[in-house]
Amino acid sequence: MDFRTDMAVERRDLYRKANKIENEIDGIECNEEEIEDIKITRVAITNAQGEEALKKPIGNYITIDVKKINNIAVEKEDKIVEVIAKELASIVDKHIKKDEEVMIVGLGNLHSTPDSLGSRVVNEVEITRHIKIYLPQYIDQNTRSISAISPGVLGTTGIESAEIIRGIIDKIKPKMILAIDSLCSKNVSRINKSIQISDTGIVPGGGVGNARDELSEKSLGIPVIAIGVPTVVEMASITNDCLDLFIEDLQKKAESNDVLNKLKDEDNYEKIKQALIPNDYNFIVTPKEIDELIESMKDIISRGINEAL
Repeated sequence: MDFRTDMAVERRDLYRKANKIENEIDGIECNEEEIEDIKITRVAITNAQGEEALKKPIGNYITIDVKKINNIAVEKEDKIVEVIAKELASIVDKHIKKDEEVMIVGLGNLHSTPDSLGSRVVNEVEITRHIKIYLPQYIDQNTRSISAISPGVLGTTGIESAEIIRGIIDKIKPKMILAIDSLCSKNVSRINKSIQISDTGIVPGGGVGNARDELSEKSLGIPVIAIGVPTVVEMASITNDCLDLFIEDLQKKAESNDVLNKLKDEDNYEKIKQALIPNDYNFIVTPKEIDELIESMKDIISRGINEAL
């Protein structure tokens, strides 16, 4: 099954729909929680069957959904930051001690706005490693040592991000990598409105069919926590969503129409994709307000990381 989404919660929903599964998938555990109007969905892949079903490694995937990011009230932003910090701290504490060093990695291309989230977040996080080394008298001894790097992308550096990060790990020896990246969603309603935190690492470019070397404990030798925000969606996915909305509108006027009901029950993504690909119409698209959305999400993610660490 070609999911073409980085979001574990979407893969779970797509797999259940495609296989007409009413209960939970074998090897998948899921629970939901709402804090005010912030929805938290925790998906855990617990065995090989779940791993095979979602094509994601065994581990934990937390999705935080908010209704709106830009032009929100200060109180609402503070609540989102609080939720991110709590969920991130919980997942970090499962893997390393309170005083162990974390290296933050901002993935993506700073010169492409939808792909620039990781690099922008790195510029806002509180870095402490150099202070602990050179000016220890000015910092609490219990403060966690934090370093950061934004390695760029293969097209501008000629070097895989994983190669750069592996070399730095060999030198400074952090106990954990915290990677931030832009993701691809299959649902347009999630663009810049969802934050995914996982403890299984990340495959840069995986959601848009341009997978690079993975960043994971298997490849780097230390735990890799990933924070991602969907910033792009495929044209085929948008068309499929629009078709669903169109069918729903028609169903209200013709509820007994068997053809429309059949179309609505199916995932038409693959059919639409095959129609678009021959003419190179299957674009990867992003909202026109992407500059403002990335700026808002950058502030929220960096604040959440600072509070968690």
